Amino acid sequence: MEEEKDKKVEEKQDCIIDPKQQELDELNDRYKRVLAEFENFKKRSGKERETLYNSILADIVEVFLPIVDNLENALKTETKDVEYKKGVELVLKQFKDILKSKGVEEIPAVGETFDPSLHEAVSSIQDADKNAQEIVEEYRKGYKIGNKVIRHSMVVVAN
Repeated sequence: MEEEKDKKVEEKQDCIIDPKQQELDELNDRYKRVLAEFENFKKRSGKERETLYNSILADIVEVFLPIVDNLENALKTETKDVEYKKGVELVLKQFKDILKSKGVEEIPAVGETFDPSLHEAVSSIQDADKNAQEIVEEYRKGYKIGNKVIRHSMVVVAN
């Protein structure tokens, strides 16, 4: 008799526990899914923020690149005023240091193999001493941030 009572109590407990366990499992599963979605959202937001930052930085840097070009051209010009030339060198160095600190790099050109994603060929020459598609001269320096090209290098390529 007592065994039957215990069985009935156990069955009642099972009837109550099973739906509660099922509900707990569903809630736990939902929690894990929401947590995974939130983690994916954080990663996606971080990537979007970094992409947006680099894009804005590239736009700003692109505006200043002609100034860097002009400072480099000023250094190539002959002058008798040594102090003037040192001043221009210091300003150019400061500009390049700031660009470097923001992740801006010059695109290597002379001696490299032509890469249309980095270089813009404005001329080609025939030179038996050079490899095919080798860059022999750079008209204008190119710059990039990470993998994003801000400005392509203008180059002369050997065929």
